[in-house]
Amino acid sequence: SADGGRNLSLDSIPMGLPMSGPTAWTTAMNNLGMAPMGMTGQPLLPDFDPALGMMTGIPPINPMMPGLGIVPPPIPPDMPAVKEIIHCKSCTLFPPNPHLPPPATRERPPGCKTVFVGGLPENGTEQIIMEVFEQCGEVIAIRKSKKNFCHIRFAEEFMVDKALYLSGYRIRLGSSTDKKDTGRLHVDFAQARDDLYEWECKQRMLAREERHRRRLEEERFRPPSPPPVVHYSDHECSVVAEKLKDDTKFLEAIQTLLTWIERGEVNRRTANNFYSMIQSANSHIRRLVNEKAAHEKEMEEAKEKFKLALSGILVQFEQIVAVYHSASKQKAWDHFTKAQRKNISVWCKQAEEIRNIHNDELMGIRREEEMEMSDEEIEDPSEMKETEESALVSQVEALKEENDSLRWQLDAYRNEVELLKQEQGKASRDEDTTKEQQMKLLQQALQGMQKHLLKVQDEYKKKEAELEKVREDKLKIETLLENLKEQDSSTSRVCACSQEKECPVEKTLSNSPVKSEREVLLVGIISTFLHVHPFGASIEYICSYLQRLDSKICTAEVEVLMTRLQNTFRQELSGVGASLEKRWKFCGFDGLKMT
Repeated sequence: SADGGRNLSLDSIPMGLPMSGPTAWTTAMNNLGMAPMGMTGQPLLPDFDPALGMMTGIPPINPMMPGLGIVPPPIPPDMPAVKEIIHCKSCTLFPPNPHLPPPATRERPPGCKTVFVGGLPENGTEQIIMEVFEQCGEVIAIRKSKKNFCHIRFAEEFMVDKALYLSGYRIRLGSSTDKKDTGRLHVDFAQARDDLYEWECKQRMLAREERHRRRLEEERFRPPSPPPVVHYSDHECSVVAEKLKDDTKFLEAIQTLLTWIERGEVNRRTANNFYSMIQSANSHIRRLVNEKAAHEKEMEEAKEKFKLALSGILVQFEQIVAVYHSASKQKAWDHFTKAQRKNISVWCKQAEEIRNIHNDELMGIRREEEMEMSDEEIEDPSEMKETEESALVSQVEALKEENDSLRWQLDAYRNEVELLKQEQGKASRDEDTTKEQQMKLLQQALQGMQKHLLKVQDEYKKKEAELEKVREDKLKIETLLENLKEQDSSTSRVCACSQEKECPVEKTLSNSPVKSEREVLLVGIISTFLHVHPFGASIEYICSYLQRLDSKICTAEVEVLMTRLQNTFRQELSGVGASLEKRWKFCGFDGLKMT
């Protein structure tokens, strides 16, 4: 084609190429850990890319994931891959320096099947490129540029990794050493629209399969829908009426009856049929009541059995406890060893606890029965006479059992008292040791309190010394203040005298033509300005200079001030006719002599 791309099939490529080293390529591929050339097909990927908007919650597929059958697992860094010389039909590939770092590659695009090959010889042709890279797998197309690079598209993704293995190899065409016949290959991933499109199609296919699989799972776990209720007819009505009389089919029939009534199947023609079905449903209530009574009777019998078994167990517990108590008496107790006595006492306590628990349980059952009997007496006063005799009998039995249990408990308490007396001797010794420990603790506490009191007394003495110093400082400050007050009074007298002396000076200043500090400044500035202009200057020229310093100055104010100071400034007329002009001159030096 015109763009240099072409499609090639496996049948048109001669696979049995003559090679000087037939095992070189296989050794290189095995060192890299790649699959053999005959590998075809690709296993189904477990997930897909959610970025396509198909499904959410499933991570995207990484084409570089090992174990998927697309890309071989990476080589461990500790095992360097030994690259060897590869001989082809019309060229030879020399491996790069093994000590150099591996060539850099860009990030792998998803579904990449296209590689960029740079550094080709200038005289390299498509046939030579095909001869070199067809050993990596089936080449679908080659697009060669006029410059020294091309793009190669493979049939499968794992072939790209085989092609990347050749990155860094030096290629030489034949045995020529010409520059145009040599080059250094640089192989890198390339981003192609066809690869991305095929990858997206595969992801969509996986998404469809995943949705189908999930739908099947949901349908499998979904509970079955209830069977549809048949429509009303005379035949179905007779069938439902027969089912209502059968206990095994009553639930199904009553549900059908309820549905028919809710649908509005009751009318004048079918009212009698529905009434008969409702009547049979009402008769089922009696059967349910009888069934409930039978279950209650069974429950009462079970309760009686449980109560009898519990009372028998309790009697056996009482006998066992009596054995323990009799063994604890002085006649038999002295003949046992310490370990045996300890075990007997522990067993006795455990048996008493279990006996008390069972006794409480039995008494609770009897209380419940008495409460039920009292309720029945309130509800049914006619049966009071019949229940009184049974209640009295049960009370007598209960009192007997309580009397026996109290007698056994009294024996147990006596044995416990004897044990406590024996233990008191040990406890008195323990109390003596505890008292000694308490005395030691109290002595330590008193010593700590004494140390604390001594520290507080030292701090109190320091504070008193500081207070005395403060009082002395206060007295010194008071004396200094009195001295300062005396000095102030003397200085005030001196000031009064000086003010009396300065009064005539102020009076003379009040009579001067300069009335403020601002006018004094103006006089000084004007004098300086006119001193620089010995031939005088007009009032407008003087005011223009002053307005640069202060824009608020007006001409009339300046002229009035200068007319007041006749000994400092003098006005003269210069010019003839129309050029007549008034000029102000500085005459302060002459005026000083006159004053």
